[in-house]
Amino acid sequence: MRWTAYRLSISLCSAGTFAAAFVTGLAGFAFGIIAAAVWLHFLVPAQVAPLIAAFALIVQGVSVWKLRRAVRFGRIWPFVLGSAIGVPLGAEVLRWAPAAQMRMAVGGLLVGFALYNWFRPDSAVAARAGAMADGTVGVVNGVVGGATGLAGLAAVVWCNLRGWPPAEQRAVFQPVGVATFVMIALWLGGTGMIGSATAMLFLLGLPALALGTWAGLKSFGRLNEAGFRRVVLGLLLLSGVSLLFRI
Repeated sequence: MRWTAYRLSISLCSAGTFAAAFVTGLAGFAFGIIAAAVWLHFLVPAQVAPLIAAFALIVQGVSVWKLRRAVRFGRIWPFVLGSAIGVPLGAEVLRWAPAAQMRMAVGGLLVGFALYNWFRPDSAVAARAGAMADGTVGVVNGVVGGATGLAGLAAVVWCNLRGWPPAEQRAVFQPVGVATFVMIALWLGGTGMIGSATAMLFLLGLPALALGTWAGLKSFGRLNEAGFRRVVLGLLLLSGVSLLFRI
């Protein structure tokens, strides 16, 4: 029975990895929220956070390398510095918080993220914010990333509120996400929070990661972006609600 359950976990983990990599290859973001929506139904949060960090670091790292000429260090350093402060705090939350409460917290984040992206305003309400505000958002970004693996989520929302053009937003939140994923992986690994079972799931999920990323990149520009976005956000919303009310 235990072996059957383990094989099922591997299959579901690979399916979640493929789906998250596909969406990231297609849209350029959202690996963590797609993966968390699947994995948290059968894995504990202490496994999900390092898996998201490790897989997303690979996928996002490729994108950042392609965007390297557009990256402006003067714009991203407050976010990175703030994340460096927030990641250890988030990791401690992950260490001590009950799994059920962590699932509900991630469910709330998924619901909030889906609703925000569905109804997000076009106005740049934080256009005049400065480096101090960016750094504060970086701290929030690090706490959320360290506790859940969803690094970059706060930065994505904030970049939109700053009113930067899409290309400039991506040149900020993707490098910030990669830097935060590196911090998460180093902190969780250095504090002994990554077990052998989690490491095995990572190795077994690499083929699904490669295949999903390839399929997403091949599909880029071929699908109806607006319709695909609505489907993804709808699934995220349903997954978040199911995690919030999971017994």
